[in-house]
Amino acid sequence: MSITSIRNALETALASITPAIDIVHENQSYDPVAGRPYCEAYLLVATPNNPTMGDGFYQEQGVFQLNLQYPPDQGSFDAAQQAEAIRVLFRRGVSFSDGGVSVMVDRTAEIGAGRVEAGLWMLPVKVRWHADIYT
Repeated sequence: MSITSIRNALETALASITPAIDIVHENQSYDPVAGRPYCEAYLLVATPNNPTMGDGFYQEQGVFQLNLQYPPDQGSFDAAQQAEAIRVLFRRGVSFSDGGVSVMVDRTAEIGAGRVEAGLWMLPVKVRWHADIYT
């Protein structure tokens, strides 16, 4: 259940962002509204870290991948502002909790290079995280 708690903690935090943006969660249908930006959210789980032996402790780790999707021909400024707001929300060292699991942001969020994808301006943002799990 730790992955579910991690996802809930990160997605709940994202939903609190201002200015608000529509969020499309994994395996969720979504019909884009013409002229309205949205954010695709993906929880990418990496290989767990096992820093100690035999004591029922490990670390889940991964990336919270956020793909900002903006209408074409509006320039990149609005998308960049939203990416900066995400960077502030998910600043290095902040933690979010759900179900007894605390998720800590390990690094300053990475804002990637924007590109046109499927007719929209896509700007990726990566949030690297870890969660200490006790079994």
